[in-house]
Amino acid sequence: MGEANGLRVLTICGHPRGASSLSGGLARAYAEGARAAGCRVRLIHLANLSFDPNVRAPSPRAHPLESDLEDLRAAMESADHVAFVYPTWWGGVPALLKGALDRVLLPGWAFEETESGTGYAGLLGPRTAELITTMDTPGLVWRLINGAPGDRMMKTATLGFCGFDVTRVTHLRIAKQAGETTRLVWLERAAGLGRSLARGPLAAPQRLDRWAALWLKALRLQFYPMTFLAYWLGALLATQGGAIHRPAFWLGYLTLFLIEAATVFVNDARDVHADRANRFWGPFNGGSRVAADGPLTPATLIRAALGAGAAALVAAGLALSAAPAGAAPAAALALAALAVAAIGYTAPPLALSHRGWGELDVALTHSVGVLVAGAALQGASLLQPDLWIVSLPLALSIFPAILLSGVPDVEGDRLAGKRTLVVKLGVARAFRLAAAVALLAALAAFACARTSGGAALAWLWAFALPHAAIVAAKASREARRGEGPRRIDGLMVWSLTYILWFVAVPLARLS
Repeated sequence: MGEANGLRVLTICGHPRGASSLSGGLARAYAEGARAAGCRVRLIHLANLSFDPNVRAPSPRAHPLESDLEDLRAAMESADHVAFVYPTWWGGVPALLKGALDRVLLPGWAFEETESGTGYAGLLGPRTAELITTMDTPGLVWRLINGAPGDRMMKTATLGFCGFDVTRVTHLRIAKQAGETTRLVWLERAAGLGRSLARGPLAAPQRLDRWAALWLKALRLQFYPMTFLAYWLGALLATQGGAIHRPAFWLGYLTLFLIEAATVFVNDARDVHADRANRFWGPFNGGSRVAADGPLTPATLIRAALGAGAAALVAAGLALSAAPAGAAPAAALALAALAVAAIGYTAPPLALSHRGWGELDVALTHSVGVLVAGAALQGASLLQPDLWIVSLPLALSIFPAILLSGVPDVEGDRLAGKRTLVVKLGVARAFRLAAAVALLAALAAFACARTSGGAALAWLWAFALPHAAIVAAKASREARRGEGPRRIDGLMVWSLTYILWFVAVPLARLS
């Protein structure tokens, strides 16, 4: 993307009467305003182009682009920001604009089919766009009765689908009642919209919103609740269900949160090549995509990880100072070991996920690691037996989900030289191992509940075993399908929710 000054702006007028129309005047005013803001501007009137607006071949790609459409596509490709100016007719865009979009926004250039997400990925990001449209429909009718069809078509179904971030939609109404004075006001408004690009295509609140959304995506918050539950379980085991020392508890969890944030940032930075080669990424695998698809770079994520790590050190110091007397040495050891194991998942020199040890690392850090840390910050001994007894079936329950998350990634991991356990074992064997360990977790809960320190696990197996049987059956069915990466979202949901029993039941018994 260009900076605010020097921003490359393309203005497209979609009115079939071109420059002589009101839309043509608005497009010209917008372009002049953008040029006055220091932008590099090009104005194209679709009415001046010669092309067939109809897709006549079975596939749009099989219909060769006319030279004017080649030029239009090149202009869109070189632009940072595209403004579409057109009248709204029958709730949508004029046929001329629709035809141009039908012909130009081709698969392989504007978007591509994938095996991930919605099945499609836009290719024209991180470009921005805005819409300026005249209409005769009153605002309430347009939004509440008609449902703003033209806006949704352009903003979401077309431009958004192709990767554009539509930053602004400007409605100028009622066009048929607009006299000369009103039109002059509209022209000045369009020029003002162009001049506003001096500050970039995003207003300050939009920049803040996009920034927050980007970093929330990078954090991958969907995986943090399980860490919190296991940490809480450790604190309750330390106090045997009694009152928790809250300052140490919350400062300790802040430390874990920051460690987890640093870990995911490093993961995305280190795995960027594997993620880019991954055709089967989804909500449970393939990283956050903030580096693979942009706009963040691996270097930015590493800096964020260092910042999170520094903040974790401060939070850990505060947590240790707030811990009960005598708890600091054991808690410091637990937190330090957890941080090394978590960040070492992908960070060198350990890079455990690249050596076939990542799955075991995640299973241990998210069970015994956070559980012991939570207990130590409440003054418990690291050798308290029930901590380790409760952790064993929890670790076993986590392992299948982490192992299975590598199945969709296996092709990208192999191409990037990442030796995960799925890469080493093969997909079919990984499914069989996940099925076996899921059943083993339920059996371990049954056995551990009968030990002197396993009271918190009583009757856990009764809930876990039926769930384990479902996970094992589905994993075995996938194993019979043979090798090759694939989306397994349904199985991932079953395997991730399976873990909940191993924290929910003990938490219920202790709290």
